[in-house]
Amino acid sequence: MTSAFKTLGELPIFATDREIAVAVVGRSRAEGWRKSVLPVLEARGFPRVDALHGGRPTILVAKFYDGYFGITAGLTNAAPDGEERLGMYGKRRQAKKAAKIDES
Repeated sequence: MTSAFKTLGELPIFATDREIAVAVVGRSRAEGWRKSVLPVLEARGFPRVDALHGGRPTILVAKFYDGYFGITAGLTNAAPDGEERLGMYGKRRQAKKAAKIDES
């Protein structure tokens, strides 16, 4: 006997709210998730139902949850922002003070 439970990756490209709910929170909590949580998530950018296909794009649902849990946030912040000059702390301030003293 096989389980009817599917993860987001096993769903069709466009899935119904019921299929997505079962994949996200399980069969027993799916109806409550659809009624109370889904409207809140939609206000936060959860993918809308595509009228042509009659479902939500599961690829975008998965990406939404990656961002929701902060999985992608760390990847973009990890890029180097420039050359590190660890020994330079305070040297600019000292140079400015020295220049002011020389000017007076």
